[in-house]
Amino acid sequence: MGLLSNIFKRTPKLDPIDLSLLGTDIHSHLIPGIDDGSKSLNDSFQMLQKFSDLGYKKIITTPHVMSDFYKNTPEIILGGLEKVKSYIKEKGLNIEVEAAAEYYLDFHFEELIEAGNLLTFGDNYVLFELSFMHESKRIKEVIFNLQNKGYKPVLAHVERYPFYFNEWDKIEDFMNRGCIMQLNTNSLSGVYGPQVKKMAEEIIKKGWIDLISSDCHHMGHLEIMNDMRTNPYLHQVMENKNLLNYHI
Repeated sequence: MGLLSNIFKRTPKLDPIDLSLLGTDIHSHLIPGIDDGSKSLNDSFQMLQKFSDLGYKKIITTPHVMSDFYKNTPEIILGGLEKVKSYIKEKGLNIEVEAAAEYYLDFHFEELIEAGNLLTFGDNYVLFELSFMHESKRIKEVIFNLQNKGYKPVLAHVERYPFYFNEWDKIEDFMNRGCIMQLNTNSLSGVYGPQVKKMAEEIIKKGWIDLISSDCHHMGHLEIMNDMRTNPYLHQVMENKNLLNYHI
């Protein structure tokens, strides 16, 4: 009977967690027309309104920077940021908006590191991502070079790279080298696939997540994130008082 009762035991439904506790989201694509995120200033306004409704006080948006596709510069990104800030002010929306970037690990990124010409957030954090197709052979060198220039490297959505599925030794090695781990909240929903969902759950159980973020590109991402507020793994990661979202 004990075995049967365990099999059919229902997991208690958790109350929706208060996302206002996070305060800050550090990964999104809300500057219109410069990457695969927002398409218009009104899109940006609608998404920022939803962030505000969910309780966020600050949004640090991070447009893609990729040498062969999204050739964004600090001037383009910060110019776009000012347009967004002006627009939402006209609409009467009171939410703090800043900008950094999500750098793709390619030769151009390494040139920018060497030149010291990177957009950062918080305590000199730099968000970077990898190809989803194959692991970069230079990730350790890039982590070192960022730190050598005084930056703090943040690996975007670590749970989404297929070549790191269950490769715990590799991820732990990056952490030991001082690389900060960021997780997409919506990975817990299965929207990126069941393997990514499982990876997100496992890495949260290990206590290895430093930042959680929306990676918002459109309103659908925010609707999914809203639905995730009863997810037990989201509750678990937000119980970590050292989560960097609380201190940015």
